[in-house]
Amino acid sequence: QVPLVESGGGLVQAGGSLRLSCAASGRTFGSHGMGWFRQAPGKEREFVAAIPWSGGSTYYADSVKGRFTISRDNTKNTLYLQMNSLKPEDTAVYYCARSQGISWSRYQYNYDYWGQGTQVTVSS
Repeated sequence: QVPLVESGGGLVQAGGSLRLSCAASGRTFGSHGMGWFRQAPGKEREFVAAIPWSGGSTYYADSVKGRFTISRDNTKNTLYLQMNSLKPEDTAVYYCARSQGISWSRYQYNYDYWGQGTQVTVSS
């Protein structure tokens, strides 16, 4: 198993910043792509950002491009999501997930392990 534990969520005013972390256990973290997804109340879970195993490139949903930055530290088995210029519409539960392969994907069915989620609330 590869438990994934998110942290760093909370309540922030619009325009503020938060940094989410996702700690992974096991020895395979550096061999898999990773992603962030989010689910707002009453909506389906959606893709936010992803990064391949090497961290050499990053991919974002259009709604967060230019405001969010995904990164990873394979020596610490940790994935990050730096969120700047937050908007009320960013309010959601944020999940990290492990891709089945070394690459990245925006599709949830390509991810085999998920964290429990961390709540991000942006007030206007």
